[in-house]
Amino acid sequence: MKQSSDMIPPLDKAPTRLSVSKDEVTCDVSESLNAFSKDEERRMVRKFDWMLLPPLAFMYLCNALDRGNTGNAKTDGWDVDIGLEGNQYYFLVMIFYVPFCLFGTPISLLVKRFPAARVLPLMMLGFGSMALCTAAAKNFSQVFAIRFFLGIFESAMLPGVVFYLSTFYKRDELASRVGIFYAAASISGAFSGLIAFGVFQIKHSKYYGWQFLFFIEGASTIIFSFFALLWLPRSPSRWFLLTAREKEIARIRILGDSSVAVDEQLNIKDAFRPFKDWRYGIWALISLSLGVPLASVNNFLPQIVASLGYSTIRTNLLTVAPNIVGTVALLILTFSSDHFRERSIHICIPLATAIVGFIILGVINPIADRHVAYFACFLLTMGAFAPSVLVASWYSNNTPSESRRAVVAAVMIAIANAAGLISTNVFRAQDAPKYVPALITSACFGAICLVLVASMGIYMRVENRRRNKAQGLNLTATGVETEHLSEGYRSPLFRYMY
Repeated sequence: MKQSSDMIPPLDKAPTRLSVSKDEVTCDVSESLNAFSKDEERRMVRKFDWMLLPPLAFMYLCNALDRGNTGNAKTDGWDVDIGLEGNQYYFLVMIFYVPFCLFGTPISLLVKRFPAARVLPLMMLGFGSMALCTAAAKNFSQVFAIRFFLGIFESAMLPGVVFYLSTFYKRDELASRVGIFYAAASISGAFSGLIAFGVFQIKHSKYYGWQFLFFIEGASTIIFSFFALLWLPRSPSRWFLLTAREKEIARIRILGDSSVAVDEQLNIKDAFRPFKDWRYGIWALISLSLGVPLASVNNFLPQIVASLGYSTIRTNLLTVAPNIVGTVALLILTFSSDHFRERSIHICIPLATAIVGFIILGVINPIADRHVAYFACFLLTMGAFAPSVLVASWYSNNTPSESRRAVVAAVMIAIANAAGLISTNVFRAQDAPKYVPALITSACFGAICLVLVASMGIYMRVENRRRNKAQGLNLTATGVETEHLSEGYRSPLFRYMY
């Protein structure tokens, strides 16, 4: 029976020494890798960076703005103007996550079956339209329906882009690129605060300020979706900006590091095979536990800042600096993670930072200790953003098959998004302004995630060493692709990136 390329054989079944020679193992890929220079590779990667990342980052910026603008609209009285009562606002935040979780995996299969470069802009068109509809909504029922469809259209955006980028970049390049892309979402809190500050200055006899907010953000999203549909390449092999040689270099790079095949056809049965491996169960728990503090910061940072007792305008302005600092921390951690080809420690550091922030906010009086509480908001953003990107890169790095990688990313991100249901249910109106139960819950889930990540990182380090000893080799996640890896021998020679 053929060994799955994602299921690395257990140590007790591993041979004491590979039955193939080093020359046989390296002949296919390493000779091809030596056929182009580092300068050629760097020039091509820079082309990816400049031509792919800016439009993708702007797409995700629009995604995050259209998802989270209700928080800023609420500071301008949106909930009062449309007649929301009690916990209805929190219920509207929560209902978004139901389709967001349910539809992420099936739509991600479409991202693999049909070109991601076509599916992603169509999704963008959909969630931009929902933002425009929100401006016209007049009651709870209408907004409920809009938020449900918004969740459908946004569900596969992040896993779709993570998969899409993994077909262009190697394992030690992916986290920093996903980090740049995701930075658009984390800095959206700053942009939304600035946009809201400016838009809410508009005085109109017919429209509310929050309606202009939805108009502007929704229309911008729709317009850019048409540009993205025309610009994004289906794959490196079909990109008109690449020369024939660059296309071949791109193919060899991915075969030698990230995938067992390039542009492979979708096999649904095989795509779900990784979930027979217990390691993916641990990654699922990690994704769920990191999702709670992330959703708490993404959805409720304006409310947390509002608990400091400032005016509406100043509250929106005060959300800007924490989001910018959190974005900088995200970029530093993701670039460092790629540089050192290490994931687990780089995930644990921000998790610990966020836990400290939640604890501080939970034990102090935010009115009496405003400066300390505001400092804790910086700790939240510095700690909440980076783990999501690094964990997504982590399991993608350790899933060589393109089809499996697309499904794994979709399922894991859906699980992380499901944590939003937990976050929105613990942020209750009766707990305002301190939201102590919500802060405690977020800190506890962050602590669980930290323990799981640290344990998985230790396991992978030990397992790599055990496999090297059993096979009589000295391979690492750094050297596999350039020295010892051939497409035909992926399973016994693959080493975890930990």
